[in-house]
Amino acid sequence: MERVLRQMQEILQKDTRGLTVKELAEQTKVSRITASIALARLEGKGLIEVRIIGNCRLHYWKGGGPQ
Repeated sequence: MERVLRQMQEILQKDTRGLTVKELAEQTKVSRITASIALARLEGKGLIEVRIIGNCRLHYWKGGGPQ
């Protein structure tokens, strides 16, 4: 899980357009369930912002230093 969290942090810091769970799962090579759990952890720590547009949830890196 730590590997996935680090990868998602790097991806979201580089790609500022906002990414879906599916896109992040594909880029980190994990299931959508695992990606959702990792994103929930990042959101709980206040490191990402989630915008809901229709039925789509876009995830953005919002900050903080290294974990």
